[in-house]
Amino acid sequence: MSRKDKLLARLRRRPRDFTWDELTVLLKSLGYKQATSGKTGGSRRRFVHPTAVTITLHKPHPQNILKMYIIDDILGVLKQEGML
Repeated sequence: MSRKDKLLARLRRRPRDFTWDELTVLLKSLGYKQATSGKTGGSRRRFVHPTAVTITLHKPHPQNILKMYIIDDILGVLKQEGML
């Protein structure tokens, strides 16, 4: 089982300790690239895919743990795009 498969399986279980770093690795493995937003981007991050919907999120701070609603949103987008 690849790291991508392990992260997808973990995300599907909706863990309360899924980190921002795990999400960025997963999205990168699915073909997303994090777009640079310049100096005024703040904590807002965009993940762009050549054929799928752009994902826009707030990077969690000060902790690195994602909120449950973000996990649900990511799962919804990945299901909608046929990546799950």
